Amino acid sequence: MDAQVKTRRPGWRHDRVEPSMADVHRSIAVDGKTSLRKAAAFLGPGYLVAVGYMDPGNWATSIAGGSKFGYTLLSVALVSNIMAIILQSLCARLAIGSGRDLAQACRDAYPRPVAYGLWLLAEIAIIATDIAEVIGTAIGLNLIFGIPLEIGVIITALDVFLILYLQKLGFRWVEAFVMALLAVIAVCFAIQIAMADPVWSDVIRGFAPTTEIVTNPDMLYLALGILGATVMPHNLYLHSGIVQTRAYGHTLPEKRQALKYATIDSTVALMFALTVNASILILAAAAFHTTGRTEVAELGDAHALLSPLLGSVMAPTLFGIALLCCGLNSTVTATLAGQIVMEGFLHIQLAPWLRRLITRAIAIVPAALVTIWYGESGTAQLLILTQVVLSLQLSFAVFPLVMFTASRAKMGDMVAPRWLIALAVVIAVVIAALNVKLLFDFVGG
Repeated sequence: MDAQVKTRRPGWRHDRVEPSMADVHRSIAVDGKTSLRKAAAFLGPGYLVAVGYMDPGNWATSIAGGSKFGYTLLSVALVSNIMAIILQSLCARLAIGSGRDLAQACRDAYPRPVAYGLWLLAEIAIIATDIAEVIGTAIGLNLIFGIPLEIGVIITALDVFLILYLQKLGFRWVEAFVMALLAVIAVCFAIQIAMADPVWSDVIRGFAPTTEIVTNPDMLYLALGILGATVMPHNLYLHSGIVQTRAYGHTLPEKRQALKYATIDSTVALMFALTVNASILILAAAAFHTTGRTEVAELGDAHALLSPLLGSVMAPTLFGIALLCCGLNSTVTATLAGQIVMEGFLHIQLAPWLRRLITRAIAIVPAALVTIWYGESGTAQLLILTQVVLSLQLSFAVFPLVMFTASRAKMGDMVAPRWLIALAVVIAVVIAALNVKLLFDFVGG
């Protein structure tokens, strides 16, 4: 039955869907006798989603925002986190309630031209993510080992073998790898924040929203970059796919229990990620903005300035290690998201190594050209641009997600409650409105 999941709903075009990532579909048992053991069985997917908070593109936007505007954009990180928690809970609900990931749901619900258009936009988002991690990993290799950026960009193509090895061991090993690197990142930033010794009263005030974020085009551009780096479109496809690696039951009580544990997992993981994500901005604000260095946006510049500003040679090393860990983690999640999107939209099941090489090649070409042509000075602008591209793509994933989970015809008794849909609609409209304003500001110069 697991090979073809029976999910009869009058709102869907087909009664059955082929599972994405069939080799790990429902491969993790959740039949623990206690609630704690069942909750532990669902621990993992949320942390793969949380990687989106810490990918190298997010570093560029947070460092630029912290150095230029101090702690002001912490409010954007907080609001983005709340948006992410709500949207990721809907992803889990869609997967568990309908037996479909977001890509499969779009293909099943929309006419073929619309579905193909959404697939293309999803692929653009994944390419933007891949470009960010290629550059970030290359910069991390450069900072730690002194490898030239041009060579580092090419070396990142070899991470396909890491992904293949982890997937061969089992999906739990993939999750364990990601969570271990997240722990390393958290420790690195905790030490750096302690060295920077920020004024905590100013940090707390930074979490309060201000109208300047909308009225100041430069601040809005970076704010949308942070939003795009946090609530990432590929994460919505990713979460709705990897939740189904758990072998939860098919009855309504079992599905509701699975949704509860999956939501707890993603909420806790995203709150942890907010702490690390905010730490990047706090470090930039405390180390750069308060010392008058308001134009720091290059990861290499930030690395070089940390040692003299914080008075420790260990600070830049920790920065480089955390960046490299971020790049490796983002590689894992972008690979899985790419597989889910391609299989869900197109029903094309390529070999994992072939899929990875194709997406990596598409990302490496623009990253290599920018790195070779402009050097390190061009990588920061490309990183920030990729995050804004992600933000612009976000609405095309959010609106279908909200529409599906609000439909009783499609979700049955697992339909989202009205209050949750109301919040999700507000989030979707706000994201769309901010993106429209960004486009008008861009066109208007």
